[in-house]
Amino acid sequence: MTKKLIREMLRFNHLTTEIDAAYHEASLKLGLSDSAMHILYTLCGNGGSCGLSNICSLSGIRKQTINSALRKLQDEKLVYMQALDGKKKSVHLTDSGKLLAERTVSRIIEIENEIFSSWTKEERDIYIELTQRYLDEFKEKTTEL
Repeated sequence: MTKKLIREMLRFNHLTTEIDAAYHEASLKLGLSDSAMHILYTLCGNGGSCGLSNICSLSGIRKQTINSALRKLQDEKLVYMQALDGKKKSVHLTDSGKLLAERTVSRIIEIENEIFSSWTKEERDIYIELTQRYLDEFKEKTTEL
């Protein structure tokens, strides 16, 4: 592996860490934990409701962490859960939750959309395709660890 390739990989990892940190800081500024932000973000992206298992898979957060954050959001009357078939559950925003999401998560989504819309379609496609390819290959290669 060349020194240039190592520097590029370090830069890539630094950028992904900085992006995560920027989202964390935005969550804090909006008065939300990272987990609550992810849950509200996922619910907003799915019309205000979503299956619990989908929240876990779409957010990339462990089920245990999601469940803990959901209990807090339920206690605050921001979401409610509904039983589906078997053990499956869906999560829904309450009216208060919708108002909170509008004041918080919707602002993040607007910022993201503003940034993405400033890129050409080709730039967006390349960014998404390469990010997905990197993720898929990384997951595949780390299954053997």
